[in-house]
Amino acid sequence: MSTLQIPDELQRLFPLSPAVFYVLFALAEGQKHGYAIMQDSRRLSEEKVHLGPGTLYSTIQRLLDFDLIEETDGRGEPSDHENRRRYYRLTRMGRTVLAAEVRHMESVVQLARKQKLFPGTAE
Repeated sequence: MSTLQIPDELQRLFPLSPAVFYVLFALAEGQKHGYAIMQDSRRLSEEKVHLGPGTLYSTIQRLLDFDLIEETDGRGEPSDHENRRRYYRLTRMGRTVLAAEVRHMESVVQLARKQKLFPGTAE
């Protein structure tokens, strides 16, 4: 787990929006191009989050501006089609922000179990 502190200017991102969370989550698996991020966000959210191109690319731009992701050169020897694609990956701070959000979600679930908000989940 990273020991980086989250700067104050990034604290306002919390809680992460579904678009931000699933873009970061998709990139936690490795570098991807936009369409793959869109598909993985849908898969990881069990079809609950559908990012359209406008939402996806405005979210990507926001994450680039905050240095949570960075553009990469892509993969190996790209074809002409692949050469037009932009690839992205998490930065260390992006990984830290994602981990902080997951820890927060985990604590909320533990609290809900403790409060017996879900049938059959009392500890």
